[in-house]
Amino acid sequence: MNRTTFIGLFFLLLALVAFAEAPQDEIKRRQAELRQIRDQISGLEQKIKEHQRNESEVIDLVETYDRKAGLIRRLIGKFRQEERELQRRIERSDLEIGELEADLKYLKDQYARYVTSAYKSGRTRDMELLLSSKSINQFYVRTAYLRSFTAERRKDAGEIAAKKERLEEAQAHAQEQLTEERRLIAEKAAEEDRLTSLAAERRTVLTKIRKDRGVLQKAVDRQMRAAQQLEGVIESLIEADRIKREHAVAEAERTHAPLPQPPSSSVRFESRKGNLRWPVSAGTVVARFGNQRHPTLRTITVNTGIDIAVDAGTAVTAVAEGEVAKIFWMPSYGNLLILNHANGYRSVYAHLGDISVVEGQRVGEGDLLGESGDSIEGPRLHFELWKDREKQNPEHWLSRQ
Repeated sequence: MNRTTFIGLFFLLLALVAFAEAPQDEIKRRQAELRQIRDQISGLEQKIKEHQRNESEVIDLVETYDRKAGLIRRLIGKFRQEERELQRRIERSDLEIGELEADLKYLKDQYARYVTSAYKSGRTRDMELLLSSKSINQFYVRTAYLRSFTAERRKDAGEIAAKKERLEEAQAHAQEQLTEERRLIAEKAAEEDRLTSLAAERRTVLTKIRKDRGVLQKAVDRQMRAAQQLEGVIESLIEADRIKREHAVAEAERTHAPLPQPPSSSVRFESRKGNLRWPVSAGTVVARFGNQRHPTLRTITVNTGIDIAVDAGTAVTAVAEGEVAKIFWMPSYGNLLILNHANGYRSVYAHLGDISVVEGQRVGEGDLLGESGDSIEGPRLHFELWKDREKQNPEHWLSRQ
């Protein structure tokens, strides 16, 4: 291995170390995000205690359980993300340590051979080299070479010491990373235990609700009010889009800028009717669009979308390309996400246990939006489709099963 290779390897290792160590700002941001989630969980725990003391608030108790479960899943997701990133950093540290150890061994072997050679021949060989010069010019050249050679050996000794120190630092850093990884795994396991315990408490409360017709009726009434609230949210999004378009047109007229155009797409949304992808890869439609008879109360209710029974934690994906218009929480719907599509179409995804996107984000067809969660009726995804203010029957648009 020549000197040029040494220098290249040294700077490569420095780059690996710099990349492996997360910037302080990023670490602080992640810690703040975790603190915020924990604070929200603490607030919900206080609400749970209040609801438990008041039996009439049993529906609120279940919804608070759901909100807390969603936050815990989000916390576990953050821990998993941190664990994956930390594992990558540990692997990079192991690579760095291996390269440093090999580099250090090579330098030591080279230096040992030089010291052994110098000890055996002493200064005699250097003197013979000078005296055998055939000219004054050659004598000066060999003198300069010997000085340079000695300085190079001193430099090698310094490099050995520096690399040994860097190796010890890298090994200590790797040990810190392993300790941090063990802590993250323990915290993740503790949160998963909390989630399991929470699910058991929720099931107990749900059993009571399903046996109480009065509470069931309250849940149905709340669902109807939530549907009206959701309609109001859709109205506000339509109005916001109208104002946005008017402002854009006015600005374009003032500055003679290009007029705003809808997102380009090779396929119009309307032409996808009957062929849209489903928001989940598998499941059973347990509540269809329109009038529904409640299985216990025998009353008629109106479903503004469809309900798909799926396992909690099932991946939920965008049925078509669009933009994330709104993310919020609503009674009876839980975590809810609305996508804007072209030409006034919107899709709604409710009862989400986790959300992977942010408002304003552009998504493509099939992109992950989050994971399904729970409802009073059980694990499911509620899905709606709108054209401006008109509710659509999603099953007329989704591909035939």
